[in-house]
Amino acid sequence: MSEKSVNPLVIVGIADPVRRNEICRDLEEEGFRTERCPDGAAVFRLISRRDPVALVLDLSLNPPDIDLVSFSLERHPALQVIVLYPPHRWEQGLESLRRGAASLLPDGCRSSDIALVLKRAVSRVVSQQTLDTYEQNLFESLAGGSEGMRRVVHLIRKVAPTDSTVLLLGESGTGKEIVAQTLHRLSRRRNRPFVAVNCAALPEGLLESELFGHVKGAFTGADRDKRGLFAEADGGTLFLDEVGDMALATQAKLLRALQNGEIRQVGATAPQKVNVRVIAATNVDLARAVAEKRFREDLYYRLNVFQIRIPPLRERLDALPALVRHFIQLANRRFDRNVQGIDEEAMACLRRYPFPGNIRELESIVAHGVIMADQPLIRAQDLPDAVRRGAAIYPALEYHETRQEVEPLEKVEARAIQRALEHFGGNQSLAAKALGISRSTLWRKLREYGLGGNVPVPDEETGSTQKEPIRRLTGGSV
Repeated sequence: MSEKSVNPLVIVGIADPVRRNEICRDLEEEGFRTERCPDGAAVFRLISRRDPVALVLDLSLNPPDIDLVSFSLERHPALQVIVLYPPHRWEQGLESLRRGAASLLPDGCRSSDIALVLKRAVSRVVSQQTLDTYEQNLFESLAGGSEGMRRVVHLIRKVAPTDSTVLLLGESGTGKEIVAQTLHRLSRRRNRPFVAVNCAALPEGLLESELFGHVKGAFTGADRDKRGLFAEADGGTLFLDEVGDMALATQAKLLRALQNGEIRQVGATAPQKVNVRVIAATNVDLARAVAEKRFREDLYYRLNVFQIRIPPLRERLDALPALVRHFIQLANRRFDRNVQGIDEEAMACLRRYPFPGNIRELESIVAHGVIMADQPLIRAQDLPDAVRRGAAIYPALEYHETRQEVEPLEKVEARAIQRALEHFGGNQSLAAKALGISRSTLWRKLREYGLGGNVPVPDEETGSTQKEPIRRLTGGSV
């Protein structure tokens, strides 16, 4: 059993023996165990050997070494450090906060106040550690047994404790934001903000203002100063989703922020320092975007310090049972239902479905099944029509384990569209519904893959339809 499980340990480094005993007595009355240190050397030794939840540190210790805070937090990132400062060492006290101390109190405060502050701080961190453990175990249980996801979990464990920039790659809906949140929660920044922004959802001018903020009068409608998301995330993590869709002008400003740790608000004359870890994600091939001059090469290398690719759901179908159980629990809480699981026929339908929307689509499918279920188990008839029809459309579509046998996604998607159109006699609305995509998305993919034949495709400029010759990408008939 660890030292944190029962009667958590607090190291008390106080120079004055009377004051030290007084503080330890009050902490012990609150249920803590204490180790008493008369000087900085004793604190160093105990921090190296023991596993405390907190450190009460007097800046009057001999020697008066502020590095004790940094050293202690390097050894124990979740440690709650309470610093007591004499009036003439106020600046040292502030520096201890910058190095990660949880609280700063005057050394003349009551020992009962120290005990109260420490009890609340430790309560928060214990709750956070419980949540971290739950989410970490949950993430690993949902990862499945595929080699690709085991590698993802391994990479997360390696890079999470660092401040390295991380680039997450993967198709839409594969869970990149879940990975980003996991990286944050397993980092030393876990108690600081996690701020997320979808770069593709905002126009260029608005995205710049959202990221870096603006000053009053910077542009029409700027009637007050606005803090940007970099400032909001100071000390924590900023997640830039769909970073591949960022405009080149905004990319240049992001590059400066990553290089110098400085941002400049729109309309401001002076930069401001920020301490932010950036995690970026995209489903765009950034290497190709760099070659096509749509993405800055220097920014690409700044973001691509540590890369994690999230496999699509079709490459980790062994994770389906765990994912379905998880999403059933979420849907039960959301819709006040009590569905117990899913039957074999419904699970077989899911296994045959290609999941173009990946995990995000699976969550919606399971929510639909929970709402429709009249029995303790979700049955095939409770699944969306598109899933049941999709399972029937793709009976021969197989996904192989070996990398050499995996078909390019473009070829798989083109064949799926052809099958759907042929299955429904060319009816685009029914085909789009069965594929789980909108009709406009189907039109776009028809153009992208050169598929058309007798299917009318809307002209993007005029809105009229035209007929285009069919071009098969699937290597033969279907």
